[in-house]
Formats: sequence, structure tokens, C-alpha cells
Amino acid sequence: MTGHIGTYDARKVTTTANGIILTGYADGTMVKCSKDNDNFEASSSAQGDAVVSINGDSLGTVEITLNQTSPSIVTLNKLANERTMFPIWVNSNNEIKEVVGGTKAMITKVPDIEHGKSVANRVYTIKVFDYQVK
Repeated sequence: MTGHIGTYDARKVTTTANGIILTGYADGTMVKCSKDNDNFEASSSAQGDAVVSINGDSLGTVEITLNQTSPSIVTLNKLANERTMFPIWVNSNNEIKEVVGGTKAMITKVPDIEHGKSVANRVYTIKVFDYQVK
């Protein structure tokens, strides 16, 4: 019996912020996407009756890690400094197609900046107010 052998190619993942394709990722995790809260909360009474509370929260976070030579730093720093709301989308065109992000997002702050012997990273944390996974 043969199993499925999947393939993944990081070059098939693109991130657009305010319609601009970001480039110059650092080695390792390029982009991390996460929903901030669970879809529901479950609890039970002393007698074991279960209750499910649906959470309508649509907040999410996208974390982008660029190397300090990335041309996208200028774009993201500008969005952060201007406190501009913008759309952000992470598209994976791999075997399993995924689109993550939203139409309303803001960068929480400009990243910490380091300079040293080697190229350093810049990590941007982006809060997405209408987070979606398609």
C-alpha cells in the first residue's frame, strides 16, 4: 500500500500588505498566522449539563519575519508609523491551497531593530480585525 506523498514549496507562498507583495523573508518561519481566540467556550454545571458559548471574535494575528535587507521593510515601517489600516493576505499555492488574512489590519508597532556582525531579522506583528481562513 502506498501513501500520499505531499510536496511543499515556500516559493509558492506570497504575502500582500496593502496590495504590495512582500519579499526578503528571513530564514526559517516566513509568516505565522493565528486566530486570537477559540471559536467557542464550553463549560458544564455541577450536575454535568454542558453549555457552549459561541465566540463571535474575529481577531487574528499575522507575524512576518524579514531580514534587515528586505525591501519590504520600507513599506511595513510606513504603514506602522502612519497607523494605517490595510488588507493583508497570505496565499499558499501549494498542494493544499490556503488564503489567510483580512481586509482590515494594522501593524502593532515598528519592530525591534538590531545591528551586528550578521544580518538580523525584523519581526512585524500585524493585528487583523476580520481574520479569515479560506
